[in-house]
Amino acid sequence: MNAIFTVVFIASMIAIAFIAPDKLLPTLLGGAENAAQMALTLFCIYAVWMGLSSLAEKSGLSRGAAKLLKPATRRIFKTNSDSAGENLAMNLSCNLLGLGGAATPYAVKAIGELEKEKNYFAQKLLFVINATSVQILPTTVIALRASAGSVSAADIFLPSLICTAVSTFTGVLLFIITQKAGKRVKKWR
Repeated sequence: MNAIFTVVFIASMIAIAFIAPDKLLPTLLGGAENAAQMALTLFCIYAVWMGLSSLAEKSGLSRGAAKLLKPATRRIFKTNSDSAGENLAMNLSCNLLGLGGAATPYAVKAIGELEKEKNYFAQKLLFVINATSVQILPTTVIALRASAGSVSAADIFLPSLICTAVSTFTGVLLFIITQKAGKRVKKWR
């Protein structure tokens, strides 16, 4: 993929050098400025949410949420580990709030706990759910749109909810189908 982006970048630079050489440097600098501004905006958004996640964890709120979600996570992910259940609950709640970057550390911790149990089903399911990431409130995208000057940054709420719900449902359904098909193939061998 890096090779493709490199070829596209070099081809674009050559094209703009021939078509409008006076705009080559301002275009490059403008792109770098936009990238730096976007990175700083994302850093600020994630810093706020990671701070709130840390406060929730230290105050015991995450344990409370994990207790509420514990029966569901145990059933869905087929795990008995309290630590895995807590990390799964925090990961899912961060994803539901549209905080994919804040959810990642919890997913890594949950995967580590699930690995101790040798619960490969749960690891794969967590990967699928994180990849499709159902979001009730896409806070990161709304914040990015607001920082870019969008007049109605939250207009993506309903389309995002529908798309992520459909993608998560489809991903989990396909995962379950492939798991069952894989078990049938193993029985035939």
